[in-house]
Amino acid sequence: MLSNRRILLIIGGGIAAYKSLDLIRRLQDRGARVRCILTDAAQQFVTALAAGTLCGERAYTDLFDAQSEFDVGHIRLARDTDLVVVAPATADLMAKITGGHADDLATAVLLATDKPILIAPAMNPHMWAAKATQRNLAQLKADGFRVAGPNSGEMAERGEAGVGRMAEPTEIVAAAEALLHRAGALTGKRVLVTSGPTSEPIDPVRYIANRSSGKQGHAIAAAAAAAGAEVVLVSGPVTVPDPAGVSVVKVETARQMLEAVEQALPADVAVFAAAVADWRPRQASAGKIKKDGRGPPTLELVENPDILATLAHRKSGRPRLVIGFAAETDDVLAHAKAKLKKKGCDWILANDVSPTTGIMGGDDNTVHLISAAGVEAWPPQSKEGVARMLVGRVATELGKKKR
Repeated sequence: MLSNRRILLIIGGGIAAYKSLDLIRRLQDRGARVRCILTDAAQQFVTALAAGTLCGERAYTDLFDAQSEFDVGHIRLARDTDLVVVAPATADLMAKITGGHADDLATAVLLATDKPILIAPAMNPHMWAAKATQRNLAQLKADGFRVAGPNSGEMAERGEAGVGRMAEPTEIVAAAEALLHRAGALTGKRVLVTSGPTSEPIDPVRYIANRSSGKQGHAIAAAAAAAGAEVVLVSGPVTVPDPAGVSVVKVETARQMLEAVEQALPADVAVFAAAVADWRPRQASAGKIKKDGRGPPTLELVENPDILATLAHRKSGRPRLVIGFAAETDDVLAHAKAKLKKKGCDWILANDVSPTTGIMGGDDNTVHLISAAGVEAWPPQSKEGVARMLVGRVATELGKKKR
């Protein structure tokens, strides 16, 4: 909840600005008190009157408005809040923030505030992918800004699709709650999570993969963030949205995932929920492999790096708690116990992914927690429920180790 939390919403100038009006209501529904600033460009899409009516007080638009400077002033706007949310954060607005501009009310407030800042980028996919935008994004993250979205989907322009849609208001609210509830069970901890499948290319159009949806790994990342942790999520190719309040690194192959995992260290906890391909073609074909009438081609496979074992056996920089998953179709507990010993991790979460269970790609899960202490059966529940239980157990375990 955001009960009595003060949130300053800065609305940037993009078509997604209309969603910001809904965001005001969503924040208020969670108990927040909302003030608004509209940039000049934002007023081309929504009016200050509409935003102010929803907020229950005037919306602010002008740095040199004598009345607002006398009454509130941009410094008070910057300080008299618990969180600043920028939604939509356009490419132009992100560039100005990165450069430290203060030539309008929005940028002056962002430069003057000492409060946490959450941005929700929204722009055309080509603008989002531009090197300049990605440089600005990296700098903002380095400066401590938190990011919600953007999502993938259809754009306002006809025929345009890709990554660049502003996160939905509910996602932005969730990110705001995660930021403001930092005094959680994992506050001050850094958690690394892997999620989804890996994709190992055979040729430019074919690949080796599996049916992992990423739902469980993404749920764990979201639950850890909600508990106050700083979370890095290394994700293979998935269609589920990025969790709010989480730093996401997207990869394709097992080798890329291992590299991203090692770059994300140090971490207090590492949860390896990704279904990493065990094998890859020794050499991917540069061109599409075609039928030539001589039968199927020979596909020579080599073993992929074992990411879980690599991290668990590190001599230095090993996370305090390393957790793996065992997705099995038979003798689940026996295979999980053997995996725990072989991989060198602290815990294994074992589940039966036989087609009849519906777990692989589904919304629910049934797991057993395997550790040196024994086997613990968890009740059938949603993947979000499993994530919350796991985060609770992690927090308890870290508390024991601290003592």
